[in-house]
Amino acid sequence: MFTETNHDFRVVGRGTKAEYKFEFRNLYEETVHVQGVRSSCGCTTPTVSDDTLETHETSSIVATLNTSTFIGQKAATVTVVFDQPYYAEVQLKVSGFIRTDVTFDPPEVDFGQCKNGEVKEKDITITHRGNSSWRLTDVRSHCDDFAVKLEQPIIQPNMVQYKMRVRMKDTMEEGEIRERLTLVSNDAKFPTIEMSIAGMIRPTISVSPAAVSLGTTESGKTVSKRLLVRGEEAFEIKEVRCPDDRFQFEIPEGKKKLHFVEMKFTGGDEPARVAQRIEIVTDLPGNKTAECVATGTVKQPAR
Repeated sequence: MFTETNHDFRVVGRGTKAEYKFEFRNLYEETVHVQGVRSSCGCTTPTVSDDTLETHETSSIVATLNTSTFIGQKAATVTVVFDQPYYAEVQLKVSGFIRTDVTFDPPEVDFGQCKNGEVKEKDITITHRGNSSWRLTDVRSHCDDFAVKLEQPIIQPNMVQYKMRVRMKDTMEEGEIRERLTLVSNDAKFPTIEMSIAGMIRPTISVSPAAVSLGTTESGKTVSKRLLVRGEEAFEIKEVRCPDDRFQFEIPEGKKKLHFVEMKFTGGDEPARVAQRIEIVTDLPGNKTAECVATGTVKQPAR
């Protein structure tokens, strides 16, 4: 269910926001429930974004390194306890080194909610205390959609301070932003330090729910669901693509920011599992599409 079970925050500054999301997906027909999460060390606080998942839904275990209250090398094991559809435990490993001599203000580059194609800039103050000869030699972005500019350092006795501007380009893809910057210094012992970048590029068009549960449908019976299709600007739905002819759709007319699509599913003659991708095509530039997944089960009527 988990795509990753280990994460190293590497070297981070005191008070810096250090958060990592371990994503997982319900691969089962039954509902999955997280009973709880616990950490082997107070240096890491775990939370779960959604503790109940239907088929194909996703969630995440958020591991937060407590950089304000701990220093030095830290490591923790986060145990995730499931009690549905059966009891199971998964262990996630996190580690990192928290420096006391480097701080960021604000503690994270957070672009917040943005439109697709929007350009935004954030200013960060980087402060190093204890060595006035400390210098930053490079800033490396792990994503081409960011540009970073460092001003000349302000040097005082036992302190060096930099102003850094991070610009998000209009090429940033839709979805959640979880990136980082690596700052390279002339410190031989700790040559690099990490800083996180967060935000969300709102999709031009989206479908809710993204995972539609049809439940159990008897052969010949029909179940109806309503899909909410939302856009940043008014649009028209041109068609709904679905290769399974057991699905039928009522497509609304006109250009609006909000559409309701009525979906009907009729169970076939044979018992079967249903897992179907549905694609909604709009008249937005490039025939922009949005997708959802419908899952369920067809069974024979009781005799």
